[in-house]
Amino acid sequence: MTNAREELNEKVEAAIANPEASDKMWRTMERARNARAKGILEHEINVEELKEHDRHIKAGVSADPALVQRFAEAVRKNGGQVFLAKTAEDANRYVAELAKRTGTKLLVKSKSLTTEEMEFNHYLENEGVKCVETDLGELIVQLRHEKPVHLVAPCAHLSTQDIADVFSRELNKEIPADPEAILKEVRPYLRPMFLNAEMGVTGANIGVAETGTIVVETNEGNARLVASVPKVHVVIIGMEKIIASWDDVPQLLSAHGVSATGQSQTVYVSIISQHNPLAGSTEGREFHVVILDNGRSKMHDDRWFNDALNCIRCGACMNICPTYGIVGGHVFGYIYPGPIGIPWTENVHGLDKMAYSHLCISCGLCKVICPVDIDMPMMIAKVKEDDVAANGQLRVNNFFMSSERLAKLASATAPLSNWTIRNSVSRYVMEKVVGVDRRRTLPQFSRKRLKTRLASPQGGTGKLASAPKVVYFPDIYADYNDSELGARAVHLLRRAGYEVTVPPELKWAGMPYVSYGNLKKATEVATHNLKVLDSYLSSGYAVTSTEPTAVYMLREVYPKLVPGDLSKKAADASRGFFATIQKNLPDLKLTPSQTTLEPVGFHIPCHERALTSGSPAVAFLQSAGYSVQIVETGTCCGMAGTFGMKHGALGYDLSMAVGDRLFKLFEESKTQLVASESSVCATQINDGTGLKVMHPLYFVNDQPN
Repeated sequence: MTNAREELNEKVEAAIANPEASDKMWRTMERARNARAKGILEHEINVEELKEHDRHIKAGVSADPALVQRFAEAVRKNGGQVFLAKTAEDANRYVAELAKRTGTKLLVKSKSLTTEEMEFNHYLENEGVKCVETDLGELIVQLRHEKPVHLVAPCAHLSTQDIADVFSRELNKEIPADPEAILKEVRPYLRPMFLNAEMGVTGANIGVAETGTIVVETNEGNARLVASVPKVHVVIIGMEKIIASWDDVPQLLSAHGVSATGQSQTVYVSIISQHNPLAGSTEGREFHVVILDNGRSKMHDDRWFNDALNCIRCGACMNICPTYGIVGGHVFGYIYPGPIGIPWTENVHGLDKMAYSHLCISCGLCKVICPVDIDMPMMIAKVKEDDVAANGQLRVNNFFMSSERLAKLASATAPLSNWTIRNSVSRYVMEKVVGVDRRRTLPQFSRKRLKTRLASPQGGTGKLASAPKVVYFPDIYADYNDSELGARAVHLLRRAGYEVTVPPELKWAGMPYVSYGNLKKATEVATHNLKVLDSYLSSGYAVTSTEPTAVYMLREVYPKLVPGDLSKKAADASRGFFATIQKNLPDLKLTPSQTTLEPVGFHIPCHERALTSGSPAVAFLQSAGYSVQIVETGTCCGMAGTFGMKHGALGYDLSMAVGDRLFKLFEESKTQLVASESSVCATQINDGTGLKVMHPLYFVNDQPN
């Protein structure tokens, strides 16, 4: 293990050992998710349309050199000065020289993550310029000598008491832990800063090339004072924030507001094209726009990372990331925190800062919530691949990337393999030698695989020559671990009138390759499976699976790994098992196999959220006569495939820390039976609660012959 990985492991251990801090972080993220959901409902926003519109605006123009030049020319026509900074050093030096020329000793700033990226304050202060953050959250972390923990909420990890302590020390007076009391002291503290500063520095949420205008969004109004009172106003804007025209500005304002805080837009929207006179005077008033590259041009030309440039800095991905919610941005981040911070950090700060990329557990929820539909999961997988190439792969990750080969062996040697999995001595050895946590329940294996169990791999009801045709993709679990589940699925599909085939040449879907940064092997598996499916797709077959991750791979991942018509055809033809049979439910006349007076608790696997949010499986249970109660935290259960099987802080411990919130919700729900489509989610919930958790297919009386 490299020093960076050891340090990350220690930080995660410390975060898990401090549940009070984790609770603060988790509650802040939960409030943000709830505010977003409320805002979407109140403003009647169609999320898919929002994503489509935002992506149309950003894709193709982010960091476009021609658009940057057009914007720069328009700024100059407005009387402003423009500096195109290739690196952060270039940008910092430009502002430092400007400060020296204008005699600037005090500089006030509004919130700007781009200046954080540049480590602007540190550079300017070394040049003798005092920099004061005027956004309250940024000021708090500045006074604590910390980096922001979140894109939108810089001090989300702090309590009111923590904040009161900060200002009590700074102002040398006792300030009570009351928001109003704190603000009452902060206002007179900042006011002289605004009035006496020679220079004000703002970022920009949007740059409009059409008119050379910047748009700054805030909820505190401080940016207006920063931009208007000092004689010199400097705007520092990343190339990617420049868009073509005003037609697109209202859409982005709405996307920023609702995705970050649930607002229709922020409280203050400042539109700035030049530095206007103050009290009628233009003396010494200058307007400078620094356009920062700092790796953005490289990202623009990189097929893996160019999507990161579409980020609008709303912070939604952080609000849903399960591990970020436990450890926070000081662990899950360098300067740019959270999921989107991973590709940004590699490209603007370097691969040596990227050990924290392995905190991503590949749940995919960041893409689900992103208002621009940025494919963060695949970019993160690429960063992991780069990190593994530089620093090597962990033994336990290699073990789980061998899951298909190991499953074949375990199935062939069952029940001996199942005894080994349950034996405490062998589990101790597995933990010490391989890194599989002995506390984790591991799945049992079927002696007879699904593909050999089926008497006939093909065949429908035989009633109609024109029966719809479907390929059943069992993945590992329904083939090697629980072939009864696969047999039930095939039987029910045939009862629903489908002609079903289970091609013996299909491999597993290969998700651990993506999770652990082996995109070469992931691409090989995807290519193989697509070739197997090709003839079936050409013959009009659909594809289905009882494993949400397999469908997720076919729909979301394979098209990225193997771009082209075949992967698109496979993605379009692939649906989850319950979505496939949903229209047939009235004819199936399902009856319940379980007796319960309480609602069945239902957990939605993360990868299913990207597909249907679990509604077809809920409909299936309801059609069998069950009352269903969805029990969710709003994020991942923490298992994340094989992540929760790994030993230690970067595995089982973090997995259970994430899951703890969900376990408590299940306990409060009083449900006695739980349904989940994912085998690993079922393991996590069972290990965390002791409740009986089954696949929905086991809730009905429909056994194959």
